[in-house]
Amino acid sequence: MYSNQAKIELLDVPKDLLEECGAVSEPVAKAMAEGVRKKAKVDIGISSTGIAGPTGGTEEKPVGLVYIGISTKNQNNVNKYVFSKDRLGNKEETAKHALLMLKDYLDCL
Repeated sequence: MYSNQAKIELLDVPKDLLEECGAVSEPVAKAMAEGVRKKAKVDIGISSTGIAGPTGGTEEKPVGLVYIGISTKNQNNVNKYVFSKDRLGNKEETAKHALLMLKDYLDCL
């Protein structure tokens, strides 16, 4: 979900949170995961927000920076990663790590 407006309208991410922290941030990943869970009325919500590349990075938020969030009714967790692959590789790493986070959560049940 590349658009901040989509994050606001579809996932109820607060506009002020996006303005304060930026779309690629831990708080926004958490809010997105919570929004997915609540809006879809599911037990687990997963989100990712990042800069896949090849452009768009800054010194503070480089290409490859990704936050992955997982939300359940009892807990929220966000992990930060910095991948160093090309655009497709960064997206693949993001998907792989999101699934690993889900697996880790399910293994603890």
